[in-house]
Amino acid sequence: MSEPGEAPVPYRFRAAGLLLGPLLFGAVLLTPRPADLSPEAQRVAAVAVLMGVWWVTEAIPIAAASLAPLIAFPLLNVMKAGDTAVCYGDSTIFLFAGGFFIAMAMQQWRLHERIALHIIRVTGTNPRRLVLGFMLASASISLWISNAATTMMMIPIALAVIQQFEKEHNAAWVAPFGTAVMLGIAYASSIGGVGTIVGTAPNVIFLGQMAKLFPEAPRITFTQWLFFGIPLVSIFVPLAWWIMARWMYRLPGGKGDDAEGGALIAERLRALGAPNRGEKIVASVFVLTALGWVFRQDIPLGSVTIPGWARVLPDPKFVDDGTVAIAGAMALFVLPVDIRKGRFALEWEWAKRIPWGILLLFGGGIAIAKGFDDTGLVDWVGDKLAFVKATHPIVMTFLICAAVIALTEFMSNTALTMLMIPVLAAASTRVFECHPLFVLLPAVLSASLGFMMPAGTPPNALVFGSGYVTIPQMMRAGFILNVIAAVLVTLLAYFVIVPVFQITIGEVPDWAR
Repeated sequence: MSEPGEAPVPYRFRAAGLLLGPLLFGAVLLTPRPADLSPEAQRVAAVAVLMGVWWVTEAIPIAAASLAPLIAFPLLNVMKAGDTAVCYGDSTIFLFAGGFFIAMAMQQWRLHERIALHIIRVTGTNPRRLVLGFMLASASISLWISNAATTMMMIPIALAVIQQFEKEHNAAWVAPFGTAVMLGIAYASSIGGVGTIVGTAPNVIFLGQMAKLFPEAPRITFTQWLFFGIPLVSIFVPLAWWIMARWMYRLPGGKGDDAEGGALIAERLRALGAPNRGEKIVASVFVLTALGWVFRQDIPLGSVTIPGWARVLPDPKFVDDGTVAIAGAMALFVLPVDIRKGRFALEWEWAKRIPWGILLLFGGGIAIAKGFDDTGLVDWVGDKLAFVKATHPIVMTFLICAAVIALTEFMSNTALTMLMIPVLAAASTRVFECHPLFVLLPAVLSASLGFMMPAGTPPNALVFGSGYVTIPQMMRAGFILNVIAAVLVTLLAYFVIVPVFQITIGEVPDWAR
């Protein structure tokens, strides 16, 4: 979905998409139907093509295009209006909504800025360490807040430091330092987003579509995601820093800190003042919500199992991570900061700023996935992909990751995720004959790891607009990181995702048959 700062789609491309979408919709509906395809499945395919064209070209707002199933499915006798509408109220959507509310409360009280400044101060303020500090801060914040919002918050701080260095130093490293900082913020924001379920939109889209495509599959919990998301972030961010700060731009380091950079960070912290009551309440709710996510279900640690808090309920299956997210959000609306002035930890003036459109986007993706499953279209697509020769699993995973990363450089990663999940779900069981998670999770992670082009992710577009990064510079650094991302995610699939979900690669689980 287009977020603030994302490169706009050219007008002619949008106009072409506006006409092409309905034309292809009609063409799919009127094409003679294959004998093994049900009429309902053909209609779902037509709606999917319409939405896909409008998503990719952004002919109309992506959120508006996501409403198409609410109209088309009932009229085409695919799904009842009530059943279609339920998809837009899926619990996964409320998981993300709750995360948005908590993130907005952090922004209301500038808690995220305080956290970022402290991380930068701790890492040190010589040029090399400053790049690391900005990257660690960006990745840490992006675990919980959208990567676009994280980048927009970090850029003014970075610009102040860069401009101070330009005034105080006339060294050859100052210009490369500005480039490295800006690229580091963008790349770390994107990398941090894959670390948690709520970190970026493709993660939530995947969970919602997975539940509709494989209704009997065990739900992926917040804790399970942390087991593979955090290792990826922990390895990739330092590696990306080393490539830019020490290899590509060779910034000065050493044990000493830069006085100007340190003074500027200290000045920013002084301007924030002491933590106020609002910050303390939001920080407490944030920590409790995160703990609620992590410890909701039992956590097996070898021979020891940490019992989840949901055990105390009559039926633990009645709650999920969406319940926890909304509980945290409600607490912010209820807890007062100044009861006499009617101020609360989260006020509606701030809450209404959350990107409501992306919640509609999730609903549209879930509705399409349910249509694929209910009409048998997902099985039909899988059968038609049978001509693809199976390769070695490690080669297959790497090729999928590389292809997704390449595609996301030129189209919205949210649109790409919604279009590719049903196809890859079918391919995993029908073509590759393996566990769906072994195919889908690497693909979803890769959708957020495009580093070469300004249009690849909102953070890329935002730092490109700063004036300190050129397209050749972004392409050079981004190509290296794209290759590393494909390799890291492939290795993660084998050595982390497989044991976390107890996957037997060459076997299709019963719930996916």
